[in-house]
Amino acid sequence: MENSESAASVVAHFSVLEDPRRYNRRHYLRDILVIAICAAIGGADGWDDIALFGKAKEKWLREVLCLKLPHGIPSAHTFRRVFAALDAEQFQTCFGHWIQAVERVTKGQVVAIDGKTLRRSHDRSLGQGALHMVSAWASDSGLVLGQMKVDDKSNEIPAVPELLEMLKIEGCIVTLDALHCQTQTVKAILEKKADYVLPVKENQSRLLEALQGLFDDAKEMHWVECDSFRTVSKGHGRIESRECWTTSDSEYLKYIATLADWQGLQSIAMVEAERRIGEKTTTTRRYFISSLKSDAELMLRAVRTHWGIENKVHWILDITFREDDSRIRRGHGAENFAVLRHIALNLLKRENSAKRSLRAKRKKAAWDDDYLLKVLTG
Repeated sequence: MENSESAASVVAHFSVLEDPRRYNRRHYLRDILVIAICAAIGGADGWDDIALFGKAKEKWLREVLCLKLPHGIPSAHTFRRVFAALDAEQFQTCFGHWIQAVERVTKGQVVAIDGKTLRRSHDRSLGQGALHMVSAWASDSGLVLGQMKVDDKSNEIPAVPELLEMLKIEGCIVTLDALHCQTQTVKAILEKKADYVLPVKENQSRLLEALQGLFDDAKEMHWVECDSFRTVSKGHGRIESRECWTTSDSEYLKYIATLADWQGLQSIAMVEAERRIGEKTTTTRRYFISSLKSDAELMLRAVRTHWGIENKVHWILDITFREDDSRIRRGHGAENFAVLRHIALNLLKRENSAKRSLRAKRKKAAWDDDYLLKVLTG
């Protein structure tokens, strides 16, 4: 019973989900959710995989997790039908509440927000575009904190404030790409009592020109008090150096603030990156606005940490979980399976006793019932 109660804690936050079936409820929704989560941990990439996993583990599911299973393991069609009809917004909200309950973000850590397209979730015959999701990732724990679907007729910009509303990120540093250098995004971050570091590109042309006018003019820089920090790294036949300059000069900030309503603005920054490969050297400059006070080392850390969401979430979902190969399309199925992947990813990352790759952890969870229980119970 102890194992059952521990495992039940994983899905306890999903108990408020409304069963989308109006009749013919041969299988309990809780049983369906538990089997799907266990299967996603153990390597299932679709509804057929989940049904096969359930049949292979039926005895364990009954005896260890104490699932009722009054009519045995649901069929692949049942999993497909239930998850296609399940309220995706409710499922995402429950996911957010669960991860906030098991993992508290610490003050000062970077929370990176970025979008990802599920490339094969489109259906041309129905005029259905590929699903695009925006996710938030906590750099210290490496966990996904929440996700939000982007409306088919819109873009990521309105989805980010909705995602932020779900998160508890007080004291954190929120980073996004240049698309989200928007006054409404800044306002939404500050309302969560968090800080922001936002890159500035051509979509904010006047702001970009102002920052270039300061940081690219040596004479101007001579009169401005700046903090700077530099790092150098070597590897794979290349040498990379990155240097950050930041300033909280009140005169410049006053001018920047007049270009738009940039609430909470306390510093501006430039990061210059130089890469040497053999005889070839390339240099790039990027510009930022932030609610942090001038601190070049902290700013550079936040800027570099942001791209961890690409390497430690999006790449893993594509390579280890084969997300881009998924052809789930019906109803809310693609969106809800994306949540299942994030649940599995978070549970696997929280389990630290096995020093293995995530791919190896998934295999071990599929083969070793005791290890699967350890992953499931955290």
